[in-house]
Amino acid sequence: MSIPTLERKRFMVGKYEIIAQPIPSSAHMLRYNVFVDGNRIGALLSMPTESDCRFLENPPPVPPLKIFRVTHRPGQPRKNPAS
Repeated sequence: MSIPTLERKRFMVGKYEIIAQPIPSSAHMLRYNVFVDGNRIGALLSMPTESDCRFLENPPPVPPLKIFRVTHRPGQPRKNPAS
């Protein structure tokens, strides 16, 4: 008995072209590759919406990380304790 696999599908969501292809060694999961103007901008494991595609095309800016050692000082008293 063999495990049935899903076929490759191609469809459009707004201006984005989506190609859904089966994940190797998985019977039912698909990887959705997102293309805009022929360029691949990302891939998702769930069915993408148009807002997901817009997020992949133009992600929001990410603030710089704060250093954990400086911001977290357990056991140290505060300089100006709140009343």
